[in-house]
Amino acid sequence: MSQLSERPEKPVVGLPLPHESAALHVTGAALYTDDLVQRTKDVLHAYPVQVMKAHGRITAIRTGAALAVPGVVRVLTGADVPGVNDAGMKHDEPLFPDEVMFHGHAVAWVLGETLEAARLGAAAVEVELDELPSLITLREAIEAGSFHGARPVMLSGDVDAGFADSAHVFTGELQFSDQEHFYLETHAALAYVDEAEQVFIQSSTQHPSETQEIVAHVLGLHSHEVTVQCLRMGGGFGGKEMQPHGFAAVAALGAKLTGRPVRVRLNRTQDLTMSGKRHGFHARWKIGFDADGRIQALDATLTADGGWSLDLSEPVVARALCHIDNTYWIPNARIAGRIAKTNKVSNTAFRGFGGPQGMLVIEDIMGRCAPLLGLDPMELRERNFYRPGQYTPYGQPVTHPERISAVWQQVRENAGIAARRREIAAFNAAHPHTKRALAVTGLKFGISFNLTAFNQGGALVLIYKDGSVLINHGGTEMGQGLHTKMLQVAATTLGIPLHKVRLAPTRTDKVPNTSATAASAGADLNGAAVKNACEQLRERLLQVAATQLGANASDVRIVEGVARALGNDGELPWDDLVRTAYFQRVQLSAAGFYRTEGLHWDAKSFRGTPFKYFAHGAAAAEVEVDGFTGAYRIRRVDIVHDVGDSLSPMIDIGQVEGGFVQGAGWLTLEDLRWDAGDGPHRGRLLTQAASTYKLPSFSEMPTEFNVTLLENATEEGAVYGSKAVGEPPLMLAFSVREALRQAAAAFGPAGASVELASPATPEAVYWAIQAARAGGSAPDGHTRTGDTAPGQAGDARNGHVRAANGQAANGTLPTSGTEVLSGA
Repeated sequence: MSQLSERPEKPVVGLPLPHESAALHVTGAALYTDDLVQRTKDVLHAYPVQVMKAHGRITAIRTGAALAVPGVVRVLTGADVPGVNDAGMKHDEPLFPDEVMFHGHAVAWVLGETLEAARLGAAAVEVELDELPSLITLREAIEAGSFHGARPVMLSGDVDAGFADSAHVFTGELQFSDQEHFYLETHAALAYVDEAEQVFIQSSTQHPSETQEIVAHVLGLHSHEVTVQCLRMGGGFGGKEMQPHGFAAVAALGAKLTGRPVRVRLNRTQDLTMSGKRHGFHARWKIGFDADGRIQALDATLTADGGWSLDLSEPVVARALCHIDNTYWIPNARIAGRIAKTNKVSNTAFRGFGGPQGMLVIEDIMGRCAPLLGLDPMELRERNFYRPGQYTPYGQPVTHPERISAVWQQVRENAGIAARRREIAAFNAAHPHTKRALAVTGLKFGISFNLTAFNQGGALVLIYKDGSVLINHGGTEMGQGLHTKMLQVAATTLGIPLHKVRLAPTRTDKVPNTSATAASAGADLNGAAVKNACEQLRERLLQVAATQLGANASDVRIVEGVARALGNDGELPWDDLVRTAYFQRVQLSAAGFYRTEGLHWDAKSFRGTPFKYFAHGAAAAEVEVDGFTGAYRIRRVDIVHDVGDSLSPMIDIGQVEGGFVQGAGWLTLEDLRWDAGDGPHRGRLLTQAASTYKLPSFSEMPTEFNVTLLENATEEGAVYGSKAVGEPPLMLAFSVREALRQAAAAFGPAGASVELASPATPEAVYWAIQAARAGGSAPDGHTRTGDTAPGQAGDARNGHVRAANGQAANGTLPTSGTEVLSGA
């Protein structure tokens, strides 16, 4: 076992500890960015001037009336920017635009003594606009050929030969919705300038170093003149990886120009209408199976709705392509990706970062094709699992493929699948208007940033002469428990009790050039960096202890705060050891660093080894559906998830539960709607609040919810043998969607292939039930191979599966009621 993975005697990692700020959270004592306003003197409040048109060129901005509003101090426009007027890393997101690109685009910001004064001032700003044509829906953008950014193609094997060898070939389309992050804390920033003209920004950001970089270039400064700190976030989920930079830059610009602290904090409606979402996708696909139901070839085109600017759309699409295989061996694949440019907010990172979208495509295909192949969906999935020696379509070997089967078999046993399916069959036979179903799905999720350079982490660890320890690292805390794990890593590495260690807020003047806390890599990167710093300190202290104990340093161990030598009865308490080291002038601070080894990625050829390892999991979900309304409830969920040797089991189980519920929300409830009509409100987000955008809540939780962490699953080469846990569990929610599909099918004749919209709202489930009742014939088993490729004549309409000969695969054409059109 590597030094990075090996655990010492009596480690603090692995203990089920509560979140380090749990008590502060539940008592309301935890401070967030906007809480600091009350502790800051003479703060100005910023309010956006939003233009409520989807697209248009600005011909004039008149600010005189705003400046006449009592309490208004200044109006910020593009003319005030001393540096680069851009808030994006692709230089396609002007901070103060001269062209409105989406409904609600902020073109100026008003600074006021009070928030109300700033709001009234913003309402008084006059903006003249020459309206331009707009593209709101993903379908409109595709038909108009409106794309931007890279258009990667992933190739493996011989796709044409694979289809020629296939006994069954199907084609189809799927369009599925975007998703709102809906973190409890909206975007917030507080900036001030000190006596040395240095800018200090408190920001709710997942990427402080990038926020620092954007603010510096907007202000025309160097990075060492800007410091960004993130205390904690009230949720992020990826929505605060790129999007906070512009808001921080507005606050910093206002502070620089006025000499007073400036606060930016969006209200909920502003946050929903101004910040990006999870990318909605459209997929066209063609898949071939052999006579035994094993995949022979897949040809697909995935189109992401990128919104008005690129943001992170390119790596999101790349990860979607890299995850379309999920747990399945696809020997011949041709997968193309592209980014549609629409007049909507710029879509961005979201938990899973393209992985969920890619995996949903293949899981939808498996669920739709299983009845057409005459196979149970679980059997079809199992037949196609990766096996030893097989590679992904982008050329990375699948290490530990046995874990795909291990979590699958364990969840089947834990959930008592066989007995419960018999019970469900009996229930369905006795209840013509209510049906139940049980589905199992698995996941294989790659861990590391797509961009190899981001796979590095830093830390600064300080030991004070009283024996107390302070750690700084580059990761940010958004409720996921990263700080808790870092405290456990530090205590374990130094061999001291947890109470000896404290963690300082994340800030750019302590650990520079950090990567975003994203890609589920926060614990891997920062944990290894903290461990590296602590190991440097421990080695120095072992030398001191060896001298004091009369032993070799290699024979000294520090366990539970006491240094002891092998074969020696002497002891040296930690505090005494540190004090002795101080008087011997031993350095008691260390900077730690870690870079993930073994990664390689060629974006042009779309091949390489982009991931350090794969996380695995499986979930079994049982649902009950009402045939009259499509309403449903999740009766029971069983999950087995692979987190390696958990750093903090209580934290990890919470992450699995939370990720699953958020995934279920995306797939079944959360339905973003945009006004796609030609009226005056075209492009307006219609679901602007929790009253119209339904989030999963207590009532959507499974009645019975069982989560088990896979045992004996040490991950070699990761910090203390652990694995990432933030993003992968979200994809376990595919089991809920597949259970709903099977429950809807139970209302129709056996063997019918049921199509299900995403999100599978009760309305969508109702239409799926109606389609099932209308009856699809069982597959004939002799679907012949065709030569139509995705996007050519012969494809199915949106949401429908056809056999490759152009006929409906189940003998009928489904009604258009099951279609999901962006903005419908």
